[in-house]
Amino acid sequence: MKRHLTVLLALLTGLLVVPAQAHAGPAAGTGAVTAPAPQQALSPTPYMGWNTYYALGGDPTEAEVKSVADYLVSSGLRDAGYQYVWIDGNWAAPTPRSSADDLVPNPDQFPNGLKPLVDYIHSKGLKAGIYTDAGPYIPGKCGLGSHGYYQRDADQFAAWKFDAVKADYLCGIAANLDPKTVYTEFAQALRNNASKRPMIFNLCNPVTSPDWGNYPEEQQSTNSWTYAPAIAQSWRTYTDVGFVGEIKYKDVLRNYDANARHPEAAGPGHFNDPDYLGPELGMTDEEFRTQMTLWSVAAAPLMIGSDVRKLSKTSLDILEDRDVVAINQDSAGVQAVRVGPAGTTETWVKRLANGDRAVVLLNRGDSPATLTTKASSVGLSGHRFTLKNAWTDQVTESAGTISAAVPAHGAALFRVGPATGKPGVPHVVAGLPQVTQVGGDAVPAGTAPLVAGGDQARVEVTVRNDGAQPVFAPRVELTVPDGWTARPLGKAPKLLSSNHSATFAFIVTLPGTAAPGNAALTATMSYEVIGKRRLRQETTTAVVVAPAAPDGDVVLSHHKWISATSGWMSPTVDQSVGGWSPISMLDKVYPTGIGVASPSTIRYYLGDQCSRLTATVGIDDAVRNVGPEGGTSSFQVIGDGRVLFDSGVLTRDDIRQVDIDLTGVRVLDLVVDDAGDGGYNDRANWAGLNATC
Repeated sequence: MKRHLTVLLALLTGLLVVPAQAHAGPAAGTGAVTAPAPQQALSPTPYMGWNTYYALGGDPTEAEVKSVADYLVSSGLRDAGYQYVWIDGNWAAPTPRSSADDLVPNPDQFPNGLKPLVDYIHSKGLKAGIYTDAGPYIPGKCGLGSHGYYQRDADQFAAWKFDAVKADYLCGIAANLDPKTVYTEFAQALRNNASKRPMIFNLCNPVTSPDWGNYPEEQQSTNSWTYAPAIAQSWRTYTDVGFVGEIKYKDVLRNYDANARHPEAAGPGHFNDPDYLGPELGMTDEEFRTQMTLWSVAAAPLMIGSDVRKLSKTSLDILEDRDVVAINQDSAGVQAVRVGPAGTTETWVKRLANGDRAVVLLNRGDSPATLTTKASSVGLSGHRFTLKNAWTDQVTESAGTISAAVPAHGAALFRVGPATGKPGVPHVVAGLPQVTQVGGDAVPAGTAPLVAGGDQARVEVTVRNDGAQPVFAPRVELTVPDGWTARPLGKAPKLLSSNHSATFAFIVTLPGTAAPGNAALTATMSYEVIGKRRLRQETTTAVVVAPAAPDGDVVLSHHKWISATSGWMSPTVDQSVGGWSPISMLDKVYPTGIGVASPSTIRYYLGDQCSRLTATVGIDDAVRNVGPEGGTSSFQVIGDGRVLFDSGVLTRDDIRQVDIDLTGVRVLDLVVDDAGDGGYNDRANWAGLNATC
């Protein structure tokens, strides 16, 4: 604990410096970082670009890569900094080496070979990256492997004029190699290539426990930071952030947290790598904006995993935002650290080269919140501070408090520094409209707002003034969907003093015919400042309008849920997760139910209409076809935030019967956790899920 606190203070105050060409000898008994070698000035700031893997899967082609290169130029992504076009796995021929032991591209995918493609990429003002594995080629384990051919392959990549090399570890772990040893050997081969061509080295060991099984620490991605800064420009810090065509928000947070364990390893020319950016691969726009925020303050390489040719304008705008990219590309190369405790809401801070701070207010939760921190807490001193919102470009002045209204799964990002000159516009924050009561019952803290046709809900909007000057005549208007009504409660104050807040409340009534789905509540806040015109802010919260409650004896898996998540793939109705087989446990087949992977939450609206729930829960027999590892989960049934059933830890040889009273339950959550050993092989079932309503 003492060491972590020392590192935090050093990062905030600027005392911790990892020179690009110095060597810091590790203290006895510590895992101190070896400082990077001189050649790592290749990438003084985190490199940016695009990679084939998540978008194109295992069979990228010359035509596809050229098309993406063209689009990086025409879309403005190249000019925003995204320079690298990186060809990932499965580019080699089925027999990846010639009789002379040279690597051979697959002629079906690259009929002209790789050199003309690299030339084409370079002609567009872009750079080219290639993939291999640090282990030996083992058919069925990896597409190709360079072990035993490091110098030959390094020379060939350089002869093809590649600018970057990514080395995986799939065959490395299959051959039980020591990653530090082989990656160091490969790095030396790249530095000593016959063409003397500088090439970025991305060390990509994705092996983690328990996600991959039980491996010693020295073979895992979480250990790479102890040696990689001396040999590579970047190194993976955890397992893959997703699957081909799928990157989920929960895994983005998981990888960010793992990446954040050793900020002291990052610096100019050498960076922790939490994996790729995933716009429109399973995240909402808000969730992707959060990923971009976190990757930027983490000084992480910004590699796009999606098919950029198919991205919306919103996604492109997020990727190209100049202020956010500038924070990522800051020359100090400092990685953000958390200030204060971990939790549903957090503060992260990154020291910038000019002494400013990039401050993130992160909301991991399912409901909006107004988050705050102090300038003094992020390493700044003084009485006046300029806050620039990196996403909105709004510039305000604070007397020392940094706050923002942050939506569920969202993050605010400010550039904060000392204020000078005449007083600026006060930093006034209009909170997002928040449903605090439904039908007189308080909404459980941290849960997503949920209403139904005919409901009356209390909605609150809190306005706070963090500036040094008062603001006058604050007002809030609430706009609701057609057919809904919003009645204000109480009177607005005449002024809002410095460091004070006021809450504006409304009673919102839904018609009985309110359509299920997402609905928007929009608050328009206005106020006056001496010497300024009346200023306005608008904030919007999405609320979920529930579908009709079930009626009679129902198969709940056939009823429309509100939301459903699965650790990997998607919840599957009446089949094991993935849809490859019927639900089966202990050799008994169940015709109805839901198959999921941990962690998972499935939410239903019952509307106080049901009295009983029965089900059988356990691990699907499909796990027996995969292997003995993993396959443990726990199941909970939660009604309105209260646990009604808890299975405890179940293995593949256990099942539990569920038979519980649902009287009075409005919202039902079916929750599956990984039982503490990760989600590997956790194919969990809610079988025979029947409700009496």
